[in-house]
Amino acid sequence: MKRLLNISNSIPAVVLFAAIMLAGCRSGVKKAGKDTDTLSVTGANAAIYENIKQAEKIFYTLPSPLESAMLIKSAGALFDDNLLNPIENARNYNTNRSMALNLGIYTTDLSFASLYDQTQLIINYMNVAKQMADGLGILDAISEEDIAKLEENIHNTEVIMDIISQTYLNSNSYLEDNGQPAIAAMVLAGGWLEGLYISTQLVDMKDFNSNKLVGRIIDQKLSVDILIGLLSGSKGHPAIDDLIGQVEKVKTVFDKITLKTSPVRPEYDQASNTTVLKSEVSADFSPEVFRELSETVAGIRSTLIK
Repeated sequence: MKRLLNISNSIPAVVLFAAIMLAGCRSGVKKAGKDTDTLSVTGANAAIYENIKQAEKIFYTLPSPLESAMLIKSAGALFDDNLLNPIENARNYNTNRSMALNLGIYTTDLSFASLYDQTQLIINYMNVAKQMADGLGILDAISEEDIAKLEENIHNTEVIMDIISQTYLNSNSYLEDNGQPAIAAMVLAGGWLEGLYISTQLVDMKDFNSNKLVGRIIDQKLSVDILIGLLSGSKGHPAIDDLIGQVEKVKTVFDKITLKTSPVRPEYDQASNTTVLKSEVSADFSPEVFRELSETVAGIRSTLIK
């Protein structure tokens, strides 16, 4: 299956162009003279290319649990609570590794539930996320006041999303600031894998060629390299080394997906006085490769939530 992703955006600055290109394809800029997908970086394009390189640090980031849930919902997927890690499993997590990974997993589940207005699940998963954070000694990541505020605003999606975002940021900031980058990396990995797991499970194979969620999954071909790089910063930690091996299995499948980006076509819009930069990203992503990806992620995830 050749999936065509059309990209068309009005932008006031070239940095947003970098976002479009980097989100669409890791290899969007190629050396001149190779093929029809070549983007020349000579002349005026050289300045654009430099801006892209400067913007890489901004856009080469992992999606947060809330962002992952937003991508799933924006693709039109339906909610399925059977995909969440049961809160009863929390009693099994008593090591730093299991609590860190499942803090990420439960935060993603919490985000997923919140965007679909699952009132009781929101409260349940916030409480179990707090249990994981407390077990890791993350002070004040989730306070009793946060729980009370969430319950008081249970029908206010904006407030709930703000609480979830702060919970996630506070957890990672605390771990980084207190010399625990390996634990922080495991939280991020757990959240990323859970988002990918839920996404792959929600794809309807009868509608594979036109399923918007498939495009969201293709985007993670970029972020899997970012995750491995992040984890590699703590190599030598037994739990991290094992996790790198697991994520590399996912990367092996993602590497079977080929992406090609067409040349960028700038078009000036007089009405809005902005430049529209258009490009197309084609992806060879067959149902067979998708099934392999789905099975690989599900297998890894099952070992994380035991």
